[in-house]
Amino acid sequence: MPTDDLRPISPSEAVELHLEAMKDDSAKWTRRSHQSHLRAFVEWCREDGGVDDMTELGGRDLFRFRVWRREGGYSKGQNDEIAPKTLDSALSVIRSFLRSCATFDAVPEDLYLKVPLLDLSEGERVSDTTMVPERVPPILEYLERYKYASRVHVLYLLMWHTGARLSGMRGLDLEDVELEKADPSIRFRHRPETDTPLKNDEKSERVNRISDRVAQTVLDYIEGPRVDQLDENQRAPLFTTQHGRISRGAVRNAFYAWTRPCEVGEGCPHDKDPETCEWTYYEKASKCPSSRSPHNMRKARVTKYRNDGVQRGVVSDRLDASANVLDEHYDRASEREKAARRWRQIQR
Repeated sequence: MPTDDLRPISPSEAVELHLEAMKDDSAKWTRRSHQSHLRAFVEWCREDGGVDDMTELGGRDLFRFRVWRREGGYSKGQNDEIAPKTLDSALSVIRSFLRSCATFDAVPEDLYLKVPLLDLSEGERVSDTTMVPERVPPILEYLERYKYASRVHVLYLLMWHTGARLSGMRGLDLEDVELEKADPSIRFRHRPETDTPLKNDEKSERVNRISDRVAQTVLDYIEGPRVDQLDENQRAPLFTTQHGRISRGAVRNAFYAWTRPCEVGEGCPHDKDPETCEWTYYEKASKCPSSRSPHNMRKARVTKYRNDGVQRGVVSDRLDASANVLDEHYDRASEREKAARRWRQIQR
């Protein structure tokens, strides 16, 4: 597109148009990711890039933005370099944004091709945060003893026994749990129109069996401490607060909090005194090096299934993830554990 055909627009206005356009065909968490990375881009334009009009943006600017972001620009006020995977994600979002900008005459149609992407190795593409499966049973035992049938207990229990994503857990309604049948189960449903979509849309819908013991715990939660509230769409969520359906942040925070060893009666592996350690505060739990996210527990679940000899296809169906994705992103078994799996198959 010739430069004369471009129409001036500020970076912040262009971002607003892009995010508005995404509402038609993108999952909410995808828009949230774009919003986060583009907030950094707008800050760079204002503070460092000197870009007031998107029509002025060129390849040299994009390279400067990459360097700024790589060196820690917009990284919570720190100057440390960000992880290659995070930088690659940021640059991919900028590419998508510029393609969108071209549709409303803000930038040339081919400008997105000038975004300098990274050539990541397999190791750099995969998150190195993990949670060994052996860490989970002590947490569940502690919660069963001291927090039985509480919301956090049932969150952990269902996450561990179904391997569901955070979005799947948060989207559960009372009608999705069938607990009093001979085959108790949990049904995951895609409901994008009421703010509880699943990762892969309708393809993510499935029914997962649970044990009688897990079903009884869930039932005790429903009949006991669960707050009887409807959400803003008049649905009855399984996991509630005084204000309705539990938020994504509250789910994450619960996992950060209860994966700290000190929270479940274990010693601190970081030589901290729980009486003075700032990580013991709920709002600081995610800073503890031992705390883990719901996604980390999902990885641990996959690893445990595979170590126990569960076939890859079965794990794929139960957790709604392709075999390739399971191998690359979820299965965190060591090389020795993988060798032991192969050996067990050979010995059969």
